[in-house]
Amino acid sequence: MTGYEMFWPMVAHAVLVFILYALLGWRRRVLVNDGRIKPSQFRENHAGDEPAESLVVRNSIANQFELPLLFYVCCIVLYVTQADNLPAVILAWLFVATRYVHAFVHVTSNNLRYRSPLFALGYIVLAGMWVWLGVWLAFS
Repeated sequence: MTGYEMFWPMVAHAVLVFILYALLGWRRRVLVNDGRIKPSQFRENHAGDEPAESLVVRNSIANQFELPLLFYVCCIVLYVTQADNLPAVILAWLFVATRYVHAFVHVTSNNLRYRSPLFALGYIVLAGMWVWLGVWLAFS
């Protein structure tokens, strides 16, 4: 390993966040152009007034700053402690993959039947990263 593999999943997740922000801007622009909403309604973040097409994207963006916060911290600590080996990197990529699929479901069908298990899988993978870190620290 070259030493920077742990950062690529973090970059990939950041790309997801940028994609979601672009999608939010595009959906809001369409809503404004169609006359379904006024630009002033976005000034004060009145979620109750926001149409579902853009609200689901906004909620998906918010999700990218909740559980992924623990992902970023874990990745950095794995790197600093030199526990960023192949198992850790694989877990990191799995977590990011679950975030991409979760976000896709969130902004398309928003079907909880699919979204909830995807969230749970990401949660378990992230827990696995923290367990890996704990084991590494315990035996180093």
